[in-house]
Amino acid sequence: MELKVSKKATMATTKKKNSKKEKPENTKEIPKNTEEKKNTKKEGKDNKNLQKNKKEKKIRSSLQKIKLRDVEEEEKAPKNSKEYTEGGDSEHTSGDEVHVNAGGVSSNGTIVARAGSDANTSANDDEDNSYHSAEESDSSEDEVAPRNTVGEVPLEFYRDEEHIGYDVTGKKIKKKERKDQLERFLSSVDDKKSWRRFVDEYNDEEVELTKDEIKMIRRIMKGKTPHAEADPYAPYVDWFDWEGKGHPLSNAPEPKRRFIPSKSEAKKISKYVRAIREGRITFDKPKEKPRFYLLWGDDSSSSEKTRGLSYIPPPKAKLPGHEEAYNPSLEFIPTQEEINSYQLMYEEDRPKFIPTRYTSLRSVPAYDNFLRERFARCLDLYLCPRVRKKRLNIDPESLKTKLPEPKDLKPYPTTCYIEYKGHTDAVVTISTESSGQWIASGSTDGTVRVWEVATGRCVRVWEVGSDIRHVAWNPLPHQPILAVSVDQDVLILDTGLGSEEQQGKIRDLLRMEKPTAESGEAAIVSWLPDDKLGGLRLKHFKSVTSIEWHRRGDYLSAVIPAGESRAIMIHQLSKKGSQRIPFKLHGLPVSTAFHPSRSIFFISTKKNVRVYDLLKEKLIKRLDTNLREVSCIAVHPGGDNMIVGTREGKLCWFDMDLSSTPYKVLKAHSKDITNVAFHRSYPLFASCSEDGKAYVFHGMVYSDLNKNPLIVPLRILQEQKGKGVLDCKFHPRQPWLFTAGSDSVIKLYCH
Repeated sequence: MELKVSKKATMATTKKKNSKKEKPENTKEIPKNTEEKKNTKKEGKDNKNLQKNKKEKKIRSSLQKIKLRDVEEEEKAPKNSKEYTEGGDSEHTSGDEVHVNAGGVSSNGTIVARAGSDANTSANDDEDNSYHSAEESDSSEDEVAPRNTVGEVPLEFYRDEEHIGYDVTGKKIKKKERKDQLERFLSSVDDKKSWRRFVDEYNDEEVELTKDEIKMIRRIMKGKTPHAEADPYAPYVDWFDWEGKGHPLSNAPEPKRRFIPSKSEAKKISKYVRAIREGRITFDKPKEKPRFYLLWGDDSSSSEKTRGLSYIPPPKAKLPGHEEAYNPSLEFIPTQEEINSYQLMYEEDRPKFIPTRYTSLRSVPAYDNFLRERFARCLDLYLCPRVRKKRLNIDPESLKTKLPEPKDLKPYPTTCYIEYKGHTDAVVTISTESSGQWIASGSTDGTVRVWEVATGRCVRVWEVGSDIRHVAWNPLPHQPILAVSVDQDVLILDTGLGSEEQQGKIRDLLRMEKPTAESGEAAIVSWLPDDKLGGLRLKHFKSVTSIEWHRRGDYLSAVIPAGESRAIMIHQLSKKGSQRIPFKLHGLPVSTAFHPSRSIFFISTKKNVRVYDLLKEKLIKRLDTNLREVSCIAVHPGGDNMIVGTREGKLCWFDMDLSSTPYKVLKAHSKDITNVAFHRSYPLFASCSEDGKAYVFHGMVYSDLNKNPLIVPLRILQEQKGKGVLDCKFHPRQPWLFTAGSDSVIKLYCH
C-alpha cells in the first residue's frame, strides 16, 4: 500500500538535508588558539545535541502523522482500493511529492516506512532521498509496531490453522491465498520486478525491495559499508589538548603479570583436560547424513541402475589340465582298450581330448579342433545370454547355534571314582536302588551281585546258572526287591537289605502256598516259589529280554520278542497274576517303559515307538525314527520327552508335544547304542555303545512351552579300547554315572 504525502510532509526531510550538509562544515573548522578551541568544543557539542534533538522530534512527529493517516485512510477507503492521494497534485512525475511504501518489512518482522523519490527526479535528489530514507527506516524499526503480535511463538504452530496470528486489537489475522508454483512462474515471466518481491511469513504480506535497499544489500554482500556516503577512512580529529602536558594520561609501569603465563588459565586448562579424560566432557560426533532409499525399489541402490543392459563380464575359458600337457604322467595316458571303449560311449559322455605323450615340445603337431573350439567360444560370447548370480556371503559360524560352555553346566560326571570288580565275564546289565545306596549287576557268568555304592563292597551273590538279560530294582524304597530276567524265567528275589519290619512284609508278599497257574494263561506264565534263591520264579514259554517296573512297584512288564500276540506281559505282584496287553503289536518289540506320572505305556519296536493309553486302551501317538533299528528307549522324568537309541549309533530326541518326528538327531557313536538313561533330578542324560564310549549330555526341558529343549554335549567317558559299554545308569540322587563294560568291571564316574 502506497501513500502520497504533499509538500508539508516533506518539510522535515528538507531540513534534515540542510542540517546534515551543515554538520561537516562545523566539524572541520578548528580554532587556532587553545582557548578558542575549548570554547568552540563546547559550542559544537551544544549545537550537535540541539540538532539531534530537533531532528529526532521532527522524524517522530512526521512518522506519527503518517501512521495516523494510514489508520484513518484504511478505515475510510473501500476494500478494493489500494492507494489514494491526500493534498497536492496527483501527478506522479512532479518532484514535490514523496512516495511512502508502507509494505516494507525489516529483518525482525516489523513494518518499515520507506521514503523514496519518483523515477523522474534528478540524480542529486535521489541520493539525498536515499540517504534520508535509510535513516528514517533505521529509526522507524523500533517505533512502528508490528502487525502480528504473536511475539516469538514459532509459526509452525499456525501451520494447520486458518489464521497466522493476532493484531493489536486481538483479532485474528487470516492467511492470504498463496500463489501456486505455476502462477509464480508466470508472474516472474510477465513482471520484471518479481525478483524483488518476497513473502513476509510473519505478517503474511508480500514485500518489494526498493532500489536503495537492493544497493545496500549488494554493498553488504561485497563487504562494504551499507551507505555509499559513509567514509570509513575519514580523517581522525584529536579532541585532546596535548600542549603543556608533560606526561601521558597513565604513566604506570607495565605489571609483571602481563609477561608471564596466567595461573588461572593453567588451572582452567588442567580442569578441562581432567574432565575430558574422565569422560565428563564429550565432543559432539559428526552427525550421519540420512540415507534415503526407494520405498518400492530393489534391495540394490538406485545408483547402480543404469539405462540399458549392464555389462556382465563373460566367464573365463577353462584352463588346460595335466592331461593336456605334451609330456603328461603315465596315469593320465589311457590304454588302447580304454580308447576303444570311448567309441562305444555317447558323444556327450566321450572325452574331448585324449592325452598323448611326446618327447619334446617341437614334436607336438597342430591341434585339429582348434578352429572349432575358437568358433564355439565366439558363438558363446556373442549369442549366449549372461546372468549375474547373486551370492550370499554368510559366515558359517553364524549358522551354528550358540550353546553355553560345559563349565557353566556343572555338575556332571567327569572322572572315574570307583571300580567294582568281581564278575568273571561281561556285565550286561545294572540297576540302582531308589535310595542310591545299592547297585545290582548281572553278568554272562551266571551270577547276580549287589554292591554297596560308597565302598564298592559286594553284599549278595546269586548263582543263577544261565545268561542274565536284565535286572531291575523295585522303585519303592521300602521294598528292596530285585527282578531278574534269566532265559525264559523272571526271578523276583528278596535281597534282605531292609529293616526287620520291611523284611517281614516282603516275606508275606513273596509267600506262595502252592504253585498256581492263571486260568487261560497256563501255557504262558507260571508263578512258582523258588526256595533255593529265596523268592518267586515266573516261567514263560519263550525267552524274556527286558523287564520294567511300574512307578508304584506292583506291576512288572516283560518283553518276549518271540511271543507274537503274547510278546508283552504285565505281571501283578500283589495278586500273583499275569495278563496280556490289549493292543495289537506291529513288529517285534524291543523294550517297554511306563510314564512317570500318567497311565501311559510306551512300546518300542524295531522301526518306531508307539504310545498307548492304558485306561482308554487305544493308541495315542506313533513316533517314527526313520532309522534302521531301535535298540533302547528312556522317558524323561517330566513325561513329555523321550530319547531313543538305534543300531546306527544315532541318538534321537523326541518332543511329544511338538511332533512325532525327532526334534534332534545326534550322531554320537560309531557302533550300536546299547542303552540310554535319564537322570531323575538333574538335567542330564547319557548313552553307551559297543564302541567303548559313554556320552554325557545336558538336556534341559523348560516349563515354558514356547522354548525348545536345550541339548549340549558335555563329556565323553572313554572305556577300554576294543571292549564295549553294555549298560549305563545314573545315581538317583547324585550327578553320578554307573557303566557296565564287557571287561567285567563296573565303573562309577563322579563330578
